[in-house]
Amino acid sequence: MKIRKEERRSPGINGWSRKIYMELPGPTEEDFVSDQERILRELREEFGEIHCSLKVLKKFYPLCYRAGWKITVFLVWTGCQWELVDIEAGDTTDCHYGVYADLGSTTIAVALADMNTGKTVCEKSGFNQQIAFGQDILSRIFYGKDQPERMEELRKATINSFLELFRQIQEETGIPSEKWGSLVLSGNTTMIHFLFGLDAFCVFSSPYAVRTLKPDCYSAKELGFPNLGYVYCFPGQANYLGGDILSGIVATDLYKQEELCVFLDIGTNGELVIGNKDFLVVGAGAAGPALEGGVVKTGMRAEAGAVDWVKICGQEVLVHVIGEGEAKGICGSGIVDLLAQMFLNGWIDMKGKLQPEVSGRIVEQEGELAAEYAPGLCFYQSDIEEFLKTKAAAGTMVEYMMNEVGLTMRDIKKFYVAGAFGTHISKESGVTIGLYPDIRRDKIVLPGNTSLLGAGKMLLNKEYQKDILELLEKMVYIQFGAVDNFVHLMAAAEAIPHTDLDRYPTVEAELRRRGRG
Repeated sequence: MKIRKEERRSPGINGWSRKIYMELPGPTEEDFVSDQERILRELREEFGEIHCSLKVLKKFYPLCYRAGWKITVFLVWTGCQWELVDIEAGDTTDCHYGVYADLGSTTIAVALADMNTGKTVCEKSGFNQQIAFGQDILSRIFYGKDQPERMEELRKATINSFLELFRQIQEETGIPSEKWGSLVLSGNTTMIHFLFGLDAFCVFSSPYAVRTLKPDCYSAKELGFPNLGYVYCFPGQANYLGGDILSGIVATDLYKQEELCVFLDIGTNGELVIGNKDFLVVGAGAAGPALEGGVVKTGMRAEAGAVDWVKICGQEVLVHVIGEGEAKGICGSGIVDLLAQMFLNGWIDMKGKLQPEVSGRIVEQEGELAAEYAPGLCFYQSDIEEFLKTKAAAGTMVEYMMNEVGLTMRDIKKFYVAGAFGTHISKESGVTIGLYPDIRRDKIVLPGNTSLLGAGKMLLNKEYQKDILELLEKMVYIQFGAVDNFVHLMAAAEAIPHTDLDRYPTVEAELRRRGRG
């Protein structure tokens, strides 16, 4: 009988799992090798020595004999070799899926990919159940410090968050999660510690010698996932510069580009990369959750009921609400619009101070000034101050590192602003308040959730694993918390758009056009 092997994989896909249909000759007196060897010898030339799981070993008989040795084998990459994790009768290569994810401190995003075509079949996101142990990461770190049973609680909360999203994907697609292959995910250093049940206090405390920056691949089932394959986590570079940023570099191909690029991801921490194929300078430091609505009194995620667009016309505030219903709060893009519009219309000055004499919508609420942007919803003076600290931290990171490498914004061809919040923020509003530099708007690129996108690219091409290890070797890392004059530089950047208005010529021109020069 002629030996036949087939798979449906599209050209260019070299993912973390493979499904191959095989038609093999059965045992004879002349060819009486073991069932295991009968299968593996036909795979060895392409895949090398393959480990065979005990579960599969037990399935060889009677499955292979009943199928007439017309079988589909499921191989997964362990990080260093291929492993045979399942075997099915007949040709089932059309059902081949893997999963990739962004493990965020507030939100977890999970996507199911067709490993034959590379297309995303379904994507879901939801709150990280760790929030029950603290809204901010630091609260969770202190909750688990030196408490193994509490670390296990945080670990289970992480796993359960994934399982809930897995359940939603399974319900929508009808594809059982027990048939999915490998899981590739990215997250910051603290989130990866929580995933593995590790005490994360080291991330926050000197000398910042964390438990792991480059965890091995582990069996999905060992970690509590139903998948057949392994879990790969993007490695990190330092305590505050984790795998989510390495994933972002892969997503944008920044490390392959000839042109000089800046990559900025602002969340609870701010992470920054400057470079191209020749060099990479990276830095990280605390930024704050204000851009995600985390400390705004009426802030919320970008979901139904959130104000995501604002324009002020005279005394009238025009807003758009996600879902077209009643406004319940304001998300990141709405906050940036609101601040930009209040500044351009004189409702706040360069220091972010509300000016009640300019608008009747500025009133005193709860002992402080606040601007009403929607019925019953206000943006408070304290909200503005917290936001300006966050945007100042982001701007100062860029300024400091550009000076360190001897570059100016004229040298930069692409300015990537990553993160889910950056997807929807108006470039013009971002420049107006000083969140983005005043450069040609087509140079500002908003690629979306690059942590998730990079994980998807890795899932479909395991060769990126080698690229990442090489990247870690060439990176030059700067810890912004150790920079002596960082706080002083931040003070200048807390103004809108900046104390030095010459840095923002288009904003200055717009103010003059409005008679506010």
